[in-house]
Amino acid sequence: MNNDTPINSNIPLLRKKLDLLLRTGKLLMESAADTNRIERTMKRVAVFMEIPEEKLHLDIRWTMIMINVSDESNSFSKFQKCQKHGINMTTITDISRLSRKALKENYTLAQYEEELRQIAHQPRNYLPNIVAIGAGFACGGFCKLFGCDWIAFLFTSLCASIGFYIRTYCIEKGINVYMSIAISAFISTCLAYASSFSGLSITPFQPLLACALFIVPGVPLINFVDDMIDNHLLVGITRAANTIVIMGAMTFGIAFAIRILVMNDMEIDHKFSVLSIVTHDPYYIYAIAAAIAAMGFSMIFNIQRNLLWVVAIGGIIAICTRNFVNLNLGYGPIIGSFIGSIVVSLIAIKAAHYFDVPIHVLAIPSVIPMIPGVLMYRSLFAFINLQGVIGEVTNAFFNGINSALIILCISLGVAIPNIFARRYARNKYYNH
Repeated sequence: MNNDTPINSNIPLLRKKLDLLLRTGKLLMESAADTNRIERTMKRVAVFMEIPEEKLHLDIRWTMIMINVSDESNSFSKFQKCQKHGINMTTITDISRLSRKALKENYTLAQYEEELRQIAHQPRNYLPNIVAIGAGFACGGFCKLFGCDWIAFLFTSLCASIGFYIRTYCIEKGINVYMSIAISAFISTCLAYASSFSGLSITPFQPLLACALFIVPGVPLINFVDDMIDNHLLVGITRAANTIVIMGAMTFGIAFAIRILVMNDMEIDHKFSVLSIVTHDPYYIYAIAAAIAAMGFSMIFNIQRNLLWVVAIGGIIAICTRNFVNLNLGYGPIIGSFIGSIVVSLIAIKAAHYFDVPIHVLAIPSVIPMIPGVLMYRSLFAFINLQGVIGEVTNAFFNGINSALIILCISLGVAIPNIFARRYARNKYYNH
C-alpha cells in the first residue's frame, strides 16, 4: 500500500495488518512499556507493513489501543483491549528487535505474525520461586541501604520473599490485585515484626521499613512521568491513579498489621514512623546493597539473565552517585537522585547500543533502588493515623512532597537524556 493506493483495495489484508499492529501494541502496553515507545514501535511496524504514516491514526490508552486508517473516501478502525498489566522487559526488548528486523529484512506478514506469537507465549526467564527469592533480596538490599545490619538484611529478605510468594499465589487464585497487595504487605510486616524479637540483630526494626518494598510501583511511576513529559496525558494520569491505589493497598496492609500487632503501643508505632533511613556505611556496602537490589528487581521485571550484571553495575553507579551528592556534597536526596539517574541514563544510552536492548531496560532497574518507597508509604501512613496532634499533617505532607520530588527527579533524569538522544541523534542505537 503506497500513498496513492486506496485503502479499500484489499480489505482482508488491511484487517490482518491492523490486527497485527494492535497485538504488537497490546503486548507492549501489558509489559509496561512507556507510551512513546509503544507509539514509535507501532509506527515502525506500520512502515514495514507499507501503511502510509499520514493515513495511520493511533490512540493509545492504558486499557485500550485504537487504530484508524483512512483516506479521502474510506475509513477503517479497530480496537484492542489491554487487560493483564505486568512488567516484562524481555518482551519489550524482543518486540523492539522484531520491529527493526522485519523492516530491515523485509519480512512477510506470516513471518512477523509467527515471531510475534512466539514472543507472546515465551516463558519467563526465571521460575516463580526464583523471582520470590530475588524480590526478597531486593528488599534486603533496600534495608541495607537504610543502615541495617546483615542479620536484619537476611530477616528482611526472608519476610519479603514470603510476602511476594503470597501475593503471586493470591493473584493466581483470582483474588483482586489490590487486595492481594494488601494481604502480602500485611503478612510481610507481621513476619518482620516477629523477627524483631529474635535478639540477633542490632537494628531489629529496620525490616519493618523494607519488607514490603517489592510492591512499590517504580516502573509505573517512571512511566507516568515519561508519559506526561511526552504529552500522553491520559495514559499518564491513568498510570498515576493505578500507582496511588497500589500504594494505598500496601499502606493499608502495613498499617493494619502494625495496629493489630502492637495493640496501639505508641512507642513501637512511633519507632516505625520516625526510624532513620540514613546510613553512614562505607561505599563498598552501598555498592553491594545496590547491586543486590537492582538484580532482585530485574528478576521481577523479567530482564534477560545475561544483563543482570549490567543492571547491577548501573545500580551501584546510581546509588553511589546519589549518596555522594547527598551525603558528601550536602545537596540533599532530591538533587542526589536527579544526578544519579542522569549519570545512569547517559551510560545506558551507550550500553543499550552494545547490548541491543531498549535504553529503559537498563536504566529503569538501575534507578529503582533510589525510589523513596519508605517516604511514600510513611506519608500515607501518617494520613491514615491522624489523631489531631500538632505537626501530624505537616509531617505527612513533608514526606509526601519529598517522595514526589525525588520520583520526579529520578524520572526526569532517566527521560531527559533519552529524549535528546531520540530527537537530535537519529542513528540506529538511539532508536532502541
